[in-house]
Amino acid sequence: MKERIAKLIDIKSIVTLVVTAVFAYLSVAGNIQPSEFVTIFMMIVAFYFGTQAKKNEKNENTPG
Repeated sequence: MKERIAKLIDIKSIVTLVVTAVFAYLSVAGNIQPSEFVTIFMMIVAFYFGTQAKKNEKNENTPG
């Protein structure tokens, strides 16, 4: 459990959460259109999960 929490508190996770929160606020405040928010949010999520999948794949292929 502690390892999972430690993994969640890495810089990529923090940046992803902050950027998501900022764009959600901007969308709610009316500064950007919801369609723009969805596009940006999908890019952020795809990048985050793409890097996580690549990292997991790398760890599985490492002899140990």
